[in-house]
Amino acid sequence: MSRRSRLISATVVAGVAGALLAVTGTSYADTAPTPGAAGLGDRLYPSLGNGGYDVRDYDLRLVHRTKDPKQTVAGDVTIVAEATQNLSRFNLDFAGGDVGAVSVNGRPARFTREGSELIVTPWRFLPAGRRFTVTVSGFTATPAPPADDSMMGFLATPDGTVLAGQPAASQLLFPNNNHPRDKATYTVTLTVPQGWTGTASGVPRGTRTANGFVSATYRQAQPMASELLQVAVGDFVVHSRPPVGRTAVRDVVPRRLAAELLPRLEQERAQLVWMEGKVGAYPFDNYGSLVVEAELGGALETQTLSLYDTGLFALPDAYGAAAIMTHELAHHWFGDSVSPWAWTDIWLNEGHAHFYELMHEEEAGTFDKYGGMPDRQAYFKAVYTMGNRFRAEHGPVGAPKDSTSFFHVFNPNVYQGGALVLYALQEKIGAATFERLERSWLSAFRGKSASSQDFIALASRVAGEDLGPFLTGWLYGTTIPPMPGHPDWTAT
Repeated sequence: MSRRSRLISATVVAGVAGALLAVTGTSYADTAPTPGAAGLGDRLYPSLGNGGYDVRDYDLRLVHRTKDPKQTVAGDVTIVAEATQNLSRFNLDFAGGDVGAVSVNGRPARFTREGSELIVTPWRFLPAGRRFTVTVSGFTATPAPPADDSMMGFLATPDGTVLAGQPAASQLLFPNNNHPRDKATYTVTLTVPQGWTGTASGVPRGTRTANGFVSATYRQAQPMASELLQVAVGDFVVHSRPPVGRTAVRDVVPRRLAAELLPRLEQERAQLVWMEGKVGAYPFDNYGSLVVEAELGGALETQTLSLYDTGLFALPDAYGAAAIMTHELAHHWFGDSVSPWAWTDIWLNEGHAHFYELMHEEEAGTFDKYGGMPDRQAYFKAVYTMGNRFRAEHGPVGAPKDSTSFFHVFNPNVYQGGALVLYALQEKIGAATFERLERSWLSAFRGKSASSQDFIALASRVAGEDLGPFLTGWLYGTTIPPMPGHPDWTAT
């Protein structure tokens, strides 16, 4: 998102309005205020996000009164946003508990609830192009155990609570504009009983102790999608490691499991060095791993603090942990720094993360153990044979069929098929041009959201040829195209 000055002089506003009137014959004042849309119209998740405004910053404050992971949490959030239309009312996404009060620009506002929509009507309309502040006070949220059909939610574990927000669960904890298209900066303050710790995405900004409670504040200065926020509160240990270049490294694990888990997370520092060598500098100020005792069934790239469960590290040699940790780290470039414009673009996240996961294991000399095949080429050949079946079952790589289940969106064709698209592109344009494209992608869209069409356009510019027909076939075709350089590969 673009950043504008907080203060816009009346002179400048008047000049802009006059210019609009001269060119178009209309002005902001001539446009009647209308409600913002209740969703952004995402094909897979049409009700996620909201129209009529663009969030710039969140100031989220959460209070845990007792040392009970199942307790109901209380909070306040102040949101700074910019109206993108003359706005008579607007929605926030919130599927938590109660809401105490709402104010807009310091004055009480009317609000109603409809499902997961918090509908706010300010005392007067909000002019397009102007910033406004909305505060939701006294909201509540109650964590729940992980569900069998999805790892996502505001989750209770034996040691505390964590947030697994992708794609729609952050609204279970706090009101927000819940779509990766609307990224913002964050300040998070967690107040917990002494003896517990509160850790959030971003850099620690200090603690304060009073009346038996500790308040810890974190600042995420780079834009973040709400589904990537991490808030971990409980009987956890926060362990700092030596930095990797300018990147601070910290891990968060249950206190009772620290001696077992912390040594297994040390490898993340070498993985940071490896990823930076492939795609360039890490895009945030700090990184680390959060491990909880729960059956998540997966891992999640919550920004600056990747989330794992203890099952990943259950075997004596942590079999598979290195690959999954590389996958989640890669997401901090592909998915966190550059986020998807729409959820149909999820292959840009998962395909890239899987691609670099495979590359890491191959270069580490452990691919045969990890993948059961000698190398990546053999793996991609095997995936290619499944290409038409994947497309028939799940939809094309760039267009998953539906979102009736979490696993319909996050399906094998998004992961393996997405990585296969990148392999096909690398085979077509060459490894050197492909690496230049990857670095250009991360540079051009750092801190922003981008689409598959953005990727196609940039790939064409970097390669110096029109790759539209090639990538369109690979992303949206109902049958898998021929693999460049491998005419003998067939899909059964």
